Amino acid sequence: MSLQMFKVFKYLPSVATSIRNTNKNAYFTSVLSNSQKRKMSLKFFDKLSQNFTELLLNDKDNHNVIIEAKDMKTYTAHSSVLKYRSLYFRKELENIIPDEKNIKTIINPNISDEIFDIILKYIYGGTVNLEKVETRFIFDLMKAANIFELEELSKKLETILIEDNDSWLKTHFSLVYQTIFDKQNFKDLENFCNDIVVKHPNLIFDSDFTSLPESAFVSLLKRDDLIMKEVEIWNYGIKWGIAQNPSLPSNLEKWTKENFLTLKTTLQQCLPLIRYFHMTNIEIYDKIRPYKEILDKQLWEDIEQHVFVPDRPVKSIILPARSKRLYSNIISEDHVAEISSWIDRETTTYPKTDIPYKFELILSGTRDGFTPQTFWNTCHNHARTVIVAKVKGTDEIIGGYNPLTWDNTYSDDQWMETDDSFIFSLKNGSIQDSIISRVENAQRAILNVCKNDQNNYGPYFGSDFYLFSGESNFNLDDLSNCDDCSRYYEKPIRTSLDRFSIDNYEVFKVVKQ
Repeated sequence: MSLQMFKVFKYLPSVATSIRNTNKNAYFTSVLSNSQKRKMSLKFFDKLSQNFTELLLNDKDNHNVIIEAKDMKTYTAHSSVLKYRSLYFRKELENIIPDEKNIKTIINPNISDEIFDIILKYIYGGTVNLEKVETRFIFDLMKAANIFELEELSKKLETILIEDNDSWLKTHFSLVYQTIFDKQNFKDLENFCNDIVVKHPNLIFDSDFTSLPESAFVSLLKRDDLIMKEVEIWNYGIKWGIAQNPSLPSNLEKWTKENFLTLKTTLQQCLPLIRYFHMTNIEIYDKIRPYKEILDKQLWEDIEQHVFVPDRPVKSIILPARSKRLYSNIISEDHVAEISSWIDRETTTYPKTDIPYKFELILSGTRDGFTPQTFWNTCHNHARTVIVAKVKGTDEIIGGYNPLTWDNTYSDDQWMETDDSFIFSLKNGSIQDSIISRVENAQRAILNVCKNDQNNYGPYFGSDFYLFSGESNFNLDDLSNCDDCSRYYEKPIRTSLDRFSIDNYEVFKVVKQ
């Protein structure tokens, strides 16, 4: 009995009485109609997927396509399936002349056999098995899916990487960043990476940034929240443009009009995105003026006018200043206002709208790691820094301000003298009030730890607050300390006498706005 007829007849016993005085033909028409509707909603994709996968694996007689893979392996396939599942194969097959047996041969791009096996099984069966595979394999599979224009698969793998493997993406940031902008089809990953770069631009600009694809550089310049001085962005733009034209003279004084035109053409997508009207007069004179030939005449005239008559309207578009948001996983703008007030020895806290300092993040434990040596390598030669640490298992945020320079070059411990350092505990959660403790023994305010001990000791404020780890990882053991004896600073900043571990710590450079 067919499925349709079975569904019809199983209803007859229960409704026999009700139809005695009705039009039986109308009833059967109604039941058949409902049955057909139910039949139309049934889906048997599992079996369909299985059958098509078997077609790929087992049908060696009816194929009309041969695919030559990377390692000399060959695959047989069916043009009708390939064309309707992949735009890449549709275009390839249209341009290939069949042989005498009416078979077309496709040369597989430079993709491993293991990945190509999965691509073909997806094309035929719509299934992908990602059990027990490394994240790098998922990344490479996503790239292959993009090459074969399998948008559904590519987007799904992109989502998996962002939602489930973000730590891998951050660890292999340079590889990911170069790849996604080279292909230009991974918009979600572009946004994911740019959200990181705007907070930590050194990830890109401290490396070989001149090899960045133009699309990557332009996407960064479009961001209003890129945390960099505008003149620095301009300088990097000039360096990037010159690097794309290695024949340009190294001495700017020897440049011809053609040389400036070459650079202008290279930077034509970048120049409109610079916030010229938010630079200082000195920056305009020192950095923009030497390259004024690459700017449109009207723009340069407006920049000059703005320097001398800043309140007069200009014809050029004035882009808004980039955001100066605080990027921290530990402290808030309220905390920045409070710490800034302490730095200036103010008796009242600055309003958030009038903080005279910008806190530039130079180190984050969750980003850069928790090894003590990382602190000394990253913070070497930095002065006017604020360290904040989140104590594990509590709401406590503790830290210190060092107006002096951290120095990792000493063979012996070196005490540094200052009257302006302080340590603190910040209001947060169950911690109702902030505590500031200023230095009392100025001659032993800050310790630059000797090189031999930098694998264990981090920032060191007297003996009243310091980060320490016997495992060379502040996050693994609980040996950091706030001394309750307050030998060098006014008072303790913790009520607990216990040593502690930290969930995270951050170091900020304090910059006058």
